[in-house]
Amino acid sequence: MTSFDTSPTLNVWRALLALAVVFVMLATTGWSAARHHRGASTPLELALAAWERGGIDGHKLPDPDGSSGRIAHFFGTLTAAQKTRLVHRYPLAVGNMAGAPVQLRYAANRIAIDQARAVERERMHDKRLSDSGRYEAGRRMHRFESLMQPERQILAFDPMGPGRVAEVLGNLDRAQRVSVIVPGVDTNLLTYQKTFGKFTAPRGMANALYNQQREDSPRGRTAVIAWADYTAPVGVGMDAATAKRAEDGSGRLNSLVRALPGASSVALYCHSYGSVVCGVAARELPSRVTDIAVAGSPGMRAETVDGLGTTARVWATRDADDWIQDIPHMEVGGLGHGADPVSGAFGARVMSAEGAIGHTGYFQPGTESLRNFARIGLGQYDSVSCAGGGDACRNTSSGSVPA
Repeated sequence: MTSFDTSPTLNVWRALLALAVVFVMLATTGWSAARHHRGASTPLELALAAWERGGIDGHKLPDPDGSSGRIAHFFGTLTAAQKTRLVHRYPLAVGNMAGAPVQLRYAANRIAIDQARAVERERMHDKRLSDSGRYEAGRRMHRFESLMQPERQILAFDPMGPGRVAEVLGNLDRAQRVSVIVPGVDTNLLTYQKTFGKFTAPRGMANALYNQQREDSPRGRTAVIAWADYTAPVGVGMDAATAKRAEDGSGRLNSLVRALPGASSVALYCHSYGSVVCGVAARELPSRVTDIAVAGSPGMRAETVDGLGTTARVWATRDADDWIQDIPHMEVGGLGHGADPVSGAFGARVMSAEGAIGHTGYFQPGTESLRNFARIGLGQYDSVSCAGGGDACRNTSSGSVPA
């Protein structure tokens, strides 16, 4: 009889080897070619530095990294004319300042985007650039033009490198319920919205969710934020296999939620690597975050819902054809993101994704995943359809908070 060594130590090494093979294969496909900008001050950093040196009518401006409450109080003491002067003098700073009134941020970002558009228009004709460089400048210029359309409400904007952006659909000041889309890898200014496959991009995801919520509750006071305001990993390579980008993004996500106006409840919808961001952020998020829903998740950097350290309901869904199910759901030596959120042992509320196709189809109109997302955002928990039928996801005690 042949004897097999099934010791725990050997099993760990086998798992580690499998994990390494998967990520090395992915990393060597050419998908993970990231660009870095070392040693250079970004436009946003320069804008914030100018703000710190500035003032208004003899008064020093507050620390831009201060609490959102303190910044909100500062803007509350200003006249309309003073606010307008600050918007025009420091548009990029005001447009990204947590705690500044959202309408001011929209106005400031419109100016900042227009300035970035002018830069790209010049680069389009710069003979020092390669043909591909001028072509990319043209793409960026057209993207900035689209962000400046009258109906767009841009809550955050950073033109540096791949770029970051956050956009609001609906009236954020009046909303009683706010939904935030947290996207995954390859999210940047150019991929933020798409003409073809538009519901696979953050703006399309947010638009689909907002429309579904409006259809389900025409009188509901809701708003949806397409939040592409963190530097996502480029491709499914080593960067996506670690939590570094998620750790950076989690602080930004926490800042966003804490600075939202009013007392609205907040639901997070975290797709793919975005669920890693949400998992890392979960422990520090304020109690106004009542729900965290993950789709196509590689893991949340926790072994169970309790390990996330949140009082929010935690929901999970995955399409049967989603390739993410084939990655090793484990974390060893910083590689990988932990347990599978749709596994029974994790303890999330597993809901249906019927109709979704593959890894990027969860926000496609007509899918059960999108309908479930809308129900969660509206607080219609009894209407959520569970994976496999029945009502298991509605009755579980995991992550329960008062309705």
